[in-house]
Amino acid sequence: MTPGLRRRVFLAAAAAAGALLLWGLTGLPDYGVYAGPYGDVLNQVAVAERKATNVVASVTFDYRGVDTMGEEYILFAAVLGVAILLRAQRDETEQPPDEDAADRHAPATSNAVRVIGLTLVGPVVLFGLYVVAHGHLTPGGGFQGGVVLATAALLVYLSGEYVTLRRVSPELLTDSAEAVGAAGYVAIGLLGVGAGAAFLANVLPLGQPGALLSAGTIPPINLAVGLEVAGGFVLLLSEFLEQTLVIRRPGEVT
Repeated sequence: MTPGLRRRVFLAAAAAAGALLLWGLTGLPDYGVYAGPYGDVLNQVAVAERKATNVVASVTFDYRGVDTMGEEYILFAAVLGVAILLRAQRDETEQPPDEDAADRHAPATSNAVRVIGLTLVGPVVLFGLYVVAHGHLTPGGGFQGGVVLATAALLVYLSGEYVTLRRVSPELLTDSAEAVGAAGYVAIGLLGVGAGAAFLANVLPLGQPGALLSAGTIPPINLAVGLEVAGGFVLLLSEFLEQTLVIRRPGEVT
């Protein structure tokens, strides 16, 4: 396909997608108008039925928990595909760098960045755990907390170098975290089947609204999702860095 033909195909597809988008926007309700009763009903019954003060968490991990499981596995499949693709490329034959590339060196991490980054690792991990654990009580949950936890790994890299990141998050650990998190969601769903109810039925004790140990299966699902999201993003970071960075080893000049 010639560049001109590719350009014309892209412009035609972009025009069609833009027209569909504009058509959809014309059907949106006016600002401040809520025409659906679903949210109003849940606001009235969710806390009493699920003992979770975060109604969004009740919807996400309980009332429509099967949909959320599909969303989690979309991320799982994406990370798995990236890992399979990039790990297969590690056996490629490396070509010698050209003259311009040979003269380029990655700048060393400054002391200020190193100190600030390492100082923030602990608070970021603590905050990520808080967001995951309190997802059924306050805004947050496994998806948000998992991303925060993965940020700690990025800070480790920015504060040091790639080998340091590999030491604190080895490949086996990140692979296992993502797999256990994804499988944990299904395992919690099977608790309902084992109790004679539907898949993902909330069969654990609900407790009292506002308590950390409340809302039944919602906190364990948050934990599973947080583990999968954190492991997945750290795995993505590691895989991309594996392809693009020069690993500094003792005795080597970079």
